[in-house]
Amino acid sequence: MPGPRQFRKLQQRLLGLNRVLNTSIRFLVAGITYSKSHKDSNHYADLLQLCKNIAGLKNVHARIIVRGYEQNQFLATKLIGSYAELGPPNLESARKVFDILSERDVFCWNVIIKSYANVGPFVEALNVYDEMRSNGITPNRYTYPFVLKACGAEEAHKKGQLIHGHVVKFGLDFDLYVGNALVTFYAKCKDLDISRTIFDGILQKDIVSWNSMISGYTTNGYMDEAIRIFYSLLRNDVTGALDNTTFVTVLPALAQAADIQAGFWIHSYIVKSGMKLNAALCSGLISLYSNCGYIDIARVIFDRISDPERNIYVWNAIIRCYGMHGFAHEALSMFKQLVEDGIRPDGVIFLSLLSACSHAGMLAEGWDVFQSMEAYGVQKTEAHYACAVDLLGRAGHLDTAGELINSMPIQPDKNVYGALLGACRIHKNIELAEFAAEKLFVLDPNNAGRYVILAQMYEDAGRWKEAAKLRTSIREKEIRKPIGYSSVELESGYIKFGVNDETHPFTSEIFETLMSLDGIMAQVGIH
Repeated sequence: MPGPRQFRKLQQRLLGLNRVLNTSIRFLVAGITYSKSHKDSNHYADLLQLCKNIAGLKNVHARIIVRGYEQNQFLATKLIGSYAELGPPNLESARKVFDILSERDVFCWNVIIKSYANVGPFVEALNVYDEMRSNGITPNRYTYPFVLKACGAEEAHKKGQLIHGHVVKFGLDFDLYVGNALVTFYAKCKDLDISRTIFDGILQKDIVSWNSMISGYTTNGYMDEAIRIFYSLLRNDVTGALDNTTFVTVLPALAQAADIQAGFWIHSYIVKSGMKLNAALCSGLISLYSNCGYIDIARVIFDRISDPERNIYVWNAIIRCYGMHGFAHEALSMFKQLVEDGIRPDGVIFLSLLSACSHAGMLAEGWDVFQSMEAYGVQKTEAHYACAVDLLGRAGHLDTAGELINSMPIQPDKNVYGALLGACRIHKNIELAEFAAEKLFVLDPNNAGRYVILAQMYEDAGRWKEAAKLRTSIREKEIRKPIGYSSVELESGYIKFGVNDETHPFTSEIFETLMSLDGIMAQVGIH
């Protein structure tokens, strides 16, 4: 038999083995629990991925709560994103999931900020960002594109500048994604100088960088600059990266410049690359071809779009195309087809129709269009009333046009009285012209054209004293007409020049050549 000392040693060994066994069992149980928890998390994440409607999403959400996973950050983040994807009405549910969490990592904060930045209310994205920083969470390169997007949507210039400072503080000002977001933000706030400075400072630009700068110029009306950036993009040999957004953003600028060669190139590129000709691209191409006078090609593009793809913008482009070229009957026919296809017309459609009827002298048809707007649920704006006044005025119904202005439920603006003044000039009605001009001198005091029209009407009527008084008033008020200019396309781009423009470095040579050509034309009898 073992002695007392040996017995105690044996007892100690048994106790040690027991502790090891208990510890192993605890680790084994914990490992099984973790593995099961991890497996369940992935299972519910897969279920959330499959949810395509709110009923299914709420069902999975309920099961997550029942299983006790509502504090699981991974699943909570997935839930927030899933609710947000189903639209603005479900953002409240997404926010509740976020608010219940006791611990939130930066990824979770980013998802809720992204949700508000995409669908609004945009100010809430900024509020969450402020809360994130006050909670000591450091934003990262994925936070700022969403925050800046919300700032741009709100046109919160000062807030965006403050956030720009945060970007610099955290050393993210040279990050590509953040840089692109800054370009877009400043462009939306109409601060294009800073937008361009940031764009130029991006060393490794991607196609999003170029698209953001082109879009910034286009949406703010700087069409020439948008075209220059587009050509710089092509010269940088990144044509393989051109995408749908590139062309959608630059086509309005090319349409305004009537740059048909660029339009042909883009159209060919789309066809050769196999890029999908969607509604946005089609409406841009239709507008470009329309502005360049290629009506048949514009119609071919329209006809190639399948019915489900023909949205209101595509219809707008083709109706405007016919209207601006004097084909009012075709424009009305397209409008009829639009209605038959079950598409609800908007205010822009009616502006195109009214303008087409006005310029074609189709008073009855245009008036019917104007009167029918309420039937389609479209509210009449100042622009619609201006078109209606122009329609009546051109047809000689000046009294009716005046009555329409007096009966307007909204305050007439400068375009309404401008249309009336233009009609008065056509039909030489000085009395009504004086009434319209008096209104315009208040509503549009710095437009020299208004004064000039009335002055010319006085001169045509032999009322020289009144004409001289008006022209003196123009000089005293230092009201200047915008200088007209011409534009020519050269290999280096578009060159503008005004009347008696002497800013070109080769002005002397140009005028000498013109005088030489003038002499040659006189010799051969060309005047």
